[in-house]
Amino acid sequence: MQELEDRIRHDGIVKAGNVLKVDAFLNHQCDVELFDHMGAEWARLFEGVEINKILTIEASGIGMACIAAQHFGGVPVVFAKKAQSINLDGEQYATTIYSFTKQKEYPVIVGKRFLSEGDKVLIIDDFLANGCALEGLIKICEAAGAEVAGIGIAVEKGFQGGGDKLRERGFRVESLARIADMDCETGEITFA
Repeated sequence: MQELEDRIRHDGIVKAGNVLKVDAFLNHQCDVELFDHMGAEWARLFEGVEINKILTIEASGIGMACIAAQHFGGVPVVFAKKAQSINLDGEQYATTIYSFTKQKEYPVIVGKRFLSEGDKVLIIDDFLANGCALEGLIKICEAAGAEVAGIGIAVEKGFQGGGDKLRERGFRVESLARIADMDCETGEITFA
């Protein structure tokens, strides 16, 4: 998606350790108009695919998933929580994921009443690097008996291999911006 790539080139900051900061428009300050265009693009890419739920993970995926849902007929958005709370009641699906950017493991939890056998789920997330967060969400879908109908990613760091592994396993992954290489010395970003 050219608009997203242009925005990454203009406002993205490459840091050491394969970190790309896009907090000016994607995962701290949110450009809602851009999110709307992203949602329209995912709807185009997944046209004809039966989807009755969108699943994401808190916190960065929530905004873009909610706006994208409007392009899928207003299907419900379910987000996996990263911590147990007194508001989480009833039975739950739970697993752990490793966060590349936070460099630690998190529990992820979804209430069983929000994800059911037979659901056709589109997973949406802001980044795909090694694929650990997505693996956790896929495990939750599998535990629920839900089908992962597709995976929509805003920014995929293709050089880290997570997307390729998921595609090899048969998952349909549609990334709106796929980065082939980043250089923290020059700040240069090359898209695939």
